[in-house]
Amino acid sequence: MKNIPVSVLELAVVSEGNNAATAIRNTVEVARHAESLGYKRIWLAEHHNMEHIASSATAVLIGHIAGLTAGKIRVGSGGIMLPNHSTLAVAEQFGTLASIYPDKIDLGLGRAPGTDQLTALALRRNNSQLDYDFQGEILQLQQYLSTNNKGSKVRAFPGEGVEVPLWILGSSTDSAYLAAALGLPYAFAAHFAPRLFKTAIEIYRKNFRPSAQLDKPYVMACVNVLAADTDEEAEFLSTSLYRMFLGIITNERKPLQAPAPLPDVFNNPEVQHALQSMMYYTFTGSKQTLQRELSAFVDETSINELMITSHIYDMEAKLKSFSIVSAVMKNQIFNPI
Repeated sequence: MKNIPVSVLELAVVSEGNNAATAIRNTVEVARHAESLGYKRIWLAEHHNMEHIASSATAVLIGHIAGLTAGKIRVGSGGIMLPNHSTLAVAEQFGTLASIYPDKIDLGLGRAPGTDQLTALALRRNNSQLDYDFQGEILQLQQYLSTNNKGSKVRAFPGEGVEVPLWILGSSTDSAYLAAALGLPYAFAAHFAPRLFKTAIEIYRKNFRPSAQLDKPYVMACVNVLAADTDEEAEFLSTSLYRMFLGIITNERKPLQAPAPLPDVFNNPEVQHALQSMMYYTFTGSKQTLQRELSAFVDETSINELMITSHIYDMEAKLKSFSIVSAVMKNQIFNPI
């Protein structure tokens, strides 16, 4: 397998029987474990009005995790949903984070609100998706973070002149064109929106223009990965993930549930089609299986970095999954974990 960095996406998902405090503690444990294994970064995703996700105050959680890790793993947003925030506030927040934790903070930016429209309006009352200028706001954010902003009447402190790498997040081709035009690294959400993944990264690479931040295209793909000692065990663990996606499809969201046989609705043809369209890039299995499947995925897509999200109910099994993936990505398939 091509030797590329591997990273983690976390949402601080609340498991059945637990609460937000437990979810946050578990996310810190994941970050520390990933850091010990040599993962490159851990990102937190911004979502709102979702009872079982505890990453809504994303910048706060980033600071918490950065402060409780050893400084070897980068911590960032996957992403900050820019329509929900003033660009000045984002510059100040991430300027502060990067001042406390130099060269350890990433700022991934998305254009979706990460919630329903009513909640988006509550977050930022002048929000209007009809005329929202994502590119313009990114350029404004870059200006606030730049030393070239010294002559402006509105400045970001901390933030101005602070090194905060920007990323464009995407689940469509629009984001690919934008990331290419701005010369920024591109992270694609293939873990829930796989349909346009290959088209988007092709567009990004073909249209990329070098920038002060990046001289050539850099693609990171986020996929679902669940690893265990055997394929059968990994498949059983994945029933928690399937139940999570079933909740999205049927609008009956619940905390992350323990693995168990799937309900009858799982076999409904329409539900199966919806699941496959969302979960196409989901990899489950033993070391041997993942070595084969992840190697094929990396070789086929020529990605520069792999980000994984692993919705596993039991924390011990989840941490073990990250250990197995680390060994796979380092081509240590026959080494003990």
